[in-house]
Amino acid sequence: MLSVLRLNHRRKRDARLTTHCCLVARAFGCNEIIYTGDEDKKLENTINDITNRWGGRFFIRYEKNYRKILKEFNRKNFLICHLTMYGIPVQNKIRRIRKHKKILIVIGGEKVRGDVYQMADMNISVTNQPHSEVAAMSIFLHEYFQGKELNKKFPKAKMKIVPQERGKKILNN
Repeated sequence: MLSVLRLNHRRKRDARLTTHCCLVARAFGCNEIIYTGDEDKKLENTINDITNRWGGRFFIRYEKNYRKILKEFNRKNFLICHLTMYGIPVQNKIRRIRKHKKILIVIGGEKVRGDVYQMADMNISVTNQPHSEVAAMSIFLHEYFQGKELNKKFPKAKMKIVPQERGKKILNN
């Protein structure tokens, strides 16, 4: 079970970026994303529509209080991995992380509060340079799954891309 906690979504400023966080989480094998900050029904409808059309089981939900989520997942014995450029490099911890099958991946929005760093079991970086949470999550999940996520199948897909060298081909069921 891989869940993502997206902190501090701002409806006007972060709509596209949070959507991309959701798309990557879904495409790379996570089960759900929980977001805090501004509640955004348009975001939820978009992600639910994509999941419905492109298949798989992926859920999105809003929670006002991020501390509640961190405590809940801690009680459920999830490994809480906060992705931050200030953390320990992923390559130094990925073997240990792979031993866990229940992980909460925490990604920031606006400035992340200090208590998140304290509540996380691990603060992990993919680089110690400024970058986006989409990039951090992509690389983290790629390392976690060792590339197997690139061949993930999505049951009940109504749409499917047929890979080709040129052009676009989509099958609709």
